[in-house]
Amino acid sequence: MEDPRKIAALYLFLKRKSRQNARRRRSWIHQVNQQRNQLGEFHCLLQELRLDDDRFQRYLRLTVAQFDDLLGRIGPRISRQDTNYRRSISASERLSICLRYLATGDSFRTIANSFRVGVSTVSYIVPEVAAAIWDCLVEEFMAVPTAEEWKSIAETFEAKWNFPLCCGALDGKHVVLKAPPKSGSMFYNYKGTYSLVLLAVVDANYCFRVIDVGGYGRTSDGGILANSTFGQALRAGTLPLPADQTLPGADHRGPQPHAFVADEAFPLRKNLMRPFPGRNIPRERKIFNYRLSRARMVVEDAFGILSSQWRMYRRAMEVRVDVAEKCVKATCVLHNFLRHTSTTARVNNPTAEVEPLPGLGRVAANYSGREAIRVREVFTSYFSAEGAVPWQDSRLS
Repeated sequence: MEDPRKIAALYLFLKRKSRQNARRRRSWIHQVNQQRNQLGEFHCLLQELRLDDDRFQRYLRLTVAQFDDLLGRIGPRISRQDTNYRRSISASERLSICLRYLATGDSFRTIANSFRVGVSTVSYIVPEVAAAIWDCLVEEFMAVPTAEEWKSIAETFEAKWNFPLCCGALDGKHVVLKAPPKSGSMFYNYKGTYSLVLLAVVDANYCFRVIDVGGYGRTSDGGILANSTFGQALRAGTLPLPADQTLPGADHRGPQPHAFVADEAFPLRKNLMRPFPGRNIPRERKIFNYRLSRARMVVEDAFGILSSQWRMYRRAMEVRVDVAEKCVKATCVLHNFLRHTSTTARVNNPTAEVEPLPGLGRVAANYSGREAIRVREVFTSYFSAEGAVPWQDSRLS
C-alpha cells in the first residue's frame, strides 16, 4: 500500500506545477497584445494611411512607394518563420516599428503600446531592422566614392557653391544619449550632455558620402577624424582622390590638390581646408573664410534635414550605445535613399541669400605643414582675383 504522505506530496507538487504552467500560458502574450491583429497600429491606422500618401509619409517619413521599395530590399533579411506556439510578426510590421521609432524617438514602451507588442519585442526589432537597413542599402547609396566620383562631386561643388576642387564638406554632430552606465565621463561633451559623435562628409547635394559613428562625446572633432578610417586614409594619402588640377582660369597658379572643407575644429592639411582664425584679418582672408563657410554650410544643412526628418535626434536616446550607433547609421543611409528616390524638389542653391560669416568658436590646434599653408594661400589669392564672385564683398560684414 502506498504511503499516504507520498501521495499527498505528489499531489501538491503536480498542483503547483499546473499553476505555474497556467501562469506561464497566461503571460505568454498579454491580453492587450492578443488583439494586435484587430486593434494594433499597424493593422488599423497604417492600413488606412496607405490610402493617403502625404499622411503616410508624415507618419513613417517614407511614401508608400518608398516603403514598399525598402521592404522589397530588406524583407528577406528581417522575415521570421511561424512556430507551433505563435505566429511571427511580419516583415512589413517589423519595418514599420523600426521606422516609427526613428521618426519619433519615442520610448520602446510607447511604441510597444501603439503596435500592441511586447517592450522586449520592440527592443529586439529596432536594432535588428536598423542593422538590416544599413547592410542592404549602404553599397548602393553610400559606397565610398571612387576617384571619378570624387571628381564629379568636386565639379558639382564648383557649379553650386563656387568652391573648385572641393570633394565634400566635413563636420561632426553630437547625438545626445542618456548617460550610458559605467561610462564615466567618456561620453560627456563640452555642451554638458552625453553623446556619441557622427562624423560625416557631405556632397554638394546634401547626401552623406562617408560617415563614422561612435566617437566619444568628450573627444574633439579633430581627434575623432584622426581616429577614423577616413581620417587615417586622408592623412596617409590612400584616399582615391583625383589628381591635382589647375583652378578654373588660373593656369599660372599651377595644379592644386582636391580638398575637403571644414570648420575651425579641424586641422589644416593639404587636403583639408579650414578658415583663418581671428576677426581682425586682411580682406583676402575674410573672403576666403566666407567662401569656405558658404561651401561648408551643406554639411550643416544636411544635419538639419536629418534631424528634422528623424526626430530621434531631437531628444536624448534611451538605448544602449551599440543600438544608438545602428540607428544613426540607418538614418544616414535612409537620408540618401530618400533623396535618390524622392520626386519632390531638392533644397535650392542660394546665391546672394547666404548667411554672413559666423564668428569662430572652438579653435583646434593648427600645427600645419608648409604645403597645407601654401595651398590655402593659393585659394585665398584665387578667391580675390580670378575666382571672385560678385556678391562676396557685401557678405563680409
